[in-house]
Amino acid sequence: MNAVANDMTGTFVPSAEDTRRLRNAFGRFATGVTIVTCASEDGPICITANSFSSLSLEPALVMWAVDKGSRRFEYFAKAQHFAIHVLGADQEALCFASAKDALALTQLDHSINGEGTPVLPGCLARFECKTEAHYEAGDHVIMVGRILRAAQEEGDALAFFGGKIGSFTQAEQA
Repeated sequence: MNAVANDMTGTFVPSAEDTRRLRNAFGRFATGVTIVTCASEDGPICITANSFSSLSLEPALVMWAVDKGSRRFEYFAKAQHFAIHVLGADQEALCFASAKDALALTQLDHSINGEGTPVLPGCLARFECKTEAHYEAGDHVIMVGRILRAAQEEGDALAFFGGKIGSFTQAEQA
């Protein structure tokens, strides 16, 4: 006899009428926090995202997803290049500035790489990418980037869990 696995007390069926429950369930997965940047006719564009993931080592690919309903969507859909910045625990203000304003970089420290993409200093990691592919996925588009250059620094990570920002500190190894 096969029993339906229902051993969790908060089990529900996702519905378009109640997306909050699904968002809350997604929020149970702790993620890092990134800022994705691209160049545009309007200036340097940024968006805060936690949908980032490594995808492939050979070729070197990463992915992230952007909501098709976002006012920033068209900038990234058109971009030939973008950069993903993994934020450190000391970059919470940068996270919120990017979340509030697509053009926040006009007021923040950044430089421009050889492809014309805005890049941020002081991040834990940075992946400078050429757009490889876009994939429709419900109300989002998955953006795949081929990594042209990557950089990394030491530090504690900025983290997102349950709708809150925090940090993750690595334990000292003996």
